Amino acid sequence: MGERSPSPRPLRLFVAVDPSEEACDAVADALAPWRDAIPGARWSARDGWHVTLKFLGATAQDQVDRIADLIVGAAADVTSFETRLGGLGAFPVRGPARVVWAGLDDRSGRLAGLALAIDGALAGSFPSERRPLHPHLTLARLDPARRLPDGFVATPVEPVAFAIDRARLYRSHLGGGPPRYELLATAPLAIG
Repeated sequence: MGERSPSPRPLRLFVAVDPSEEACDAVADALAPWRDAIPGARWSARDGWHVTLKFLGATAQDQVDRIADLIVGAAADVTSFETRLGGLGAFPVRGPARVVWAGLDDRSGRLAGLALAIDGALAGSFPSERRPLHPHLTLARLDPARRLPDGFVATPVEPVAFAIDRARLYRSHLGGGPPRYELLATAPLAIG
């Protein structure tokens, strides 16, 4: 009797939208004076900034094509739209910070609507989100958590507007340095 080959390792997946280069420039400019003022922060690479719409976690490799198809179908039912940058902030909101972020203005609820459409499309395979979407770009992680310098959350960020015209399925590669994100599929939104 032959040996069974081991199952391929699961992939760590998430669905996100990406900011424009102009939005990244505005965030980088706002963040520049604070980089040396927050000791121990593990800063995210600019080319990895994204807005997570749904974290899928460990996913079997043989499910990727089906998941991509579901995301493409969900995105096609949502009309493209524009969002804009908000300010800087941190999680948790009160107490020592663990995550430093740049927020997006979603008063229209369009980003939340896109996240909800994707969540619904994947509901048969992944647990539904229980928390409302707080759209943001993760800029740094702090471990241990620490208080941020006075004035950080009041830092103005130029409210650069940018188009949301596609969602993307990414794979995270962790370990051996900063996370690396591999694009697996693109899901265009309907033209608005």
